[in-house]
Amino acid sequence: MPWRAKSADTSRSKSLNNSGNAGVRKRRIRIYSVNAQTEERAGRRPLRVRLGPLAVRNFRLFYLGYTTSLLGSAMSAIALTFAVLDAGGSPADLGYVFAAVVVPQVLVMVGGGVLADRVGRRPVMLITDAGRLAVQGTLAAVLFSGRPPVWLFVVLAALLGTGEGLFTPALGGLRAEIAPPDQLADANALLTVAQSATSVVGPALAGMLIAMSSPALVIALDAASFGVSVLSLARLAVPPAKDSGQSPWQDLADGWAQFRAQTWLWLTTVQFALFNLFTWAPFLLLGPILARQYLGGAGAWGVIAGADAAGSVLAGLALVGRRPRRPLVIAVAGTFGYPLPCLMLALHRPVFLVAAGALLAGVGGAVFGTYWSSVMQQRVAPQMLSRTTAFALTGSYALGSAGYAVIGSVAGLIGPSRLLGFAAAYATLSSAVVLATPAIRSVRWAQSAAELPQRRQ
Repeated sequence: MPWRAKSADTSRSKSLNNSGNAGVRKRRIRIYSVNAQTEERAGRRPLRVRLGPLAVRNFRLFYLGYTTSLLGSAMSAIALTFAVLDAGGSPADLGYVFAAVVVPQVLVMVGGGVLADRVGRRPVMLITDAGRLAVQGTLAAVLFSGRPPVWLFVVLAALLGTGEGLFTPALGGLRAEIAPPDQLADANALLTVAQSATSVVGPALAGMLIAMSSPALVIALDAASFGVSVLSLARLAVPPAKDSGQSPWQDLADGWAQFRAQTWLWLTTVQFALFNLFTWAPFLLLGPILARQYLGGAGAWGVIAGADAAGSVLAGLALVGRRPRRPLVIAVAGTFGYPLPCLMLALHRPVFLVAAGALLAGVGGAVFGTYWSSVMQQRVAPQMLSRTTAFALTGSYALGSAGYAVIGSVAGLIGPSRLLGFAAAYATLSSAVVLATPAIRSVRWAQSAAELPQRRQ
């Protein structure tokens, strides 16, 4: 969960004919019931079944809109930087704008999880994406007309971050509503592919468009991408949320109780809270500085960032259809990739070695994210997924966000290389400790309907 800065309908494969649908369903049932032991030994399923979520109307519609929105957001992050600087903003002003995006996300995420579980994930996501369409459309219009003041950038960035903070926990719950229970892991892997691929393509495309036109055009395209997401969400067929019959505060308390009851969940949340503070935030902040000092500058850092995303894409595609017996063991093992780019930078290794480390970090991130999300969907009651996701993500990100304020000062005292060396050592040690705990090693993949989250109320 490091920064990369989001009851199932089983009768919706309408793009196939009825007899084809029946055949696919029979094969899925046969794979998951009769041949469960064979699956475990093989670790994967036939390609036609492995890509099953894309044959489901709800998932396909959402995937199209979400991927489009991700691409727009990846483009606008670059455009926002140049827009602030072109308007006369200083590096400090740029820092205020970025903080205005991040801080509201952390502040509203838990409340967003409660809201999504109470009123429904789709309505919350529809409203937040419509709001972000308006925010980005307003910013684009202002940029086309002149040079807006920094305070306006900050206000609009805060609104954008608030929308993201409400959208993310709702997404954590919606996944279980738009993909069949036996294909949730495949859906998670495909979403990881979309997130990573757009993080590579988006900045490159934004750079070309900014060079040919202006940041305003890119931000306008981001607004349009939210429009595509709104249309996709509006066409989803998901059941309405059930009224819990209790107050929001009680819903919040129930979500916290669910979070605390899952030892593996709060353990990995603590792991990533400290990891983001001690490892990933220093890497994101100091990596570009070291790249500029000895690797040749922004181009080298672009190669490193691209390698990280490429590793995530490749791993995400490879994970589709795979069902490890101990998913959390595999997930936490993947986190051993995170320290590698920090270590390569600390040792002042050439760019190809740093990029190789980033590639493995991307692989590890995809492995962890896919199987962590899958275990969450298997072990947390569906009606509580958004709240539980919100607690986990808020805990994971809060310390790292605060760490940005002190990392620069600490690096000034002991040096960037030493700080990144500590970051690599800490990440390795923490992964080893978490991997050794019984709470991680005891979790098994759910192989039957009785083990799916409906049983865990």
